[in-house]
Amino acid sequence: MPTGAKAMAALTFAVVGFLTANAYAANVPAENALGPVYEIMSALGAVVGWKVMGNSVGKGYLGAVGSGWKTVIVLVFFALLLVGIYEMLQQSVKMRYDGPFEAVVDVFNQMLDRSVPLLSVGVLIVMIVGGGLAGILTENANRRWR
Repeated sequence: MPTGAKAMAALTFAVVGFLTANAYAANVPAENALGPVYEIMSALGAVVGWKVMGNSVGKGYLGAVGSGWKTVIVLVFFALLLVGIYEMLQQSVKMRYDGPFEAVVDVFNQMLDRSVPLLSVGVLIVMIVGGGLAGILTENANRRWR
């Protein structure tokens, strides 16, 4: 059921997704850049915010910060999974795999390779501050709009 908290979570985590993609793209070489990564991260942030953070409200502001961090971790995991699947599909069209199992294993290798730029200070700051702030805003929306 739609609530004000879920709408706020979708909006704020769409912004966090966009900002995380922006900070991530600054740490990735141009030849490794993906196409519409900003739009995908924003849409994924909205969905994850609605489903994860929207259902985690009502635990106080400190709990909201923790739930915001949890939501950012889920967001980054699914973003890396989508990127891994995208890369695997690009490679499979070029017939680079010997079988389907090798392609599935390569999804996780791509996720691991693409996760290295996430350890930069800028990306971590965006994820920590953005997730915490989005959690607080969502908790505030839950208290105001019941």
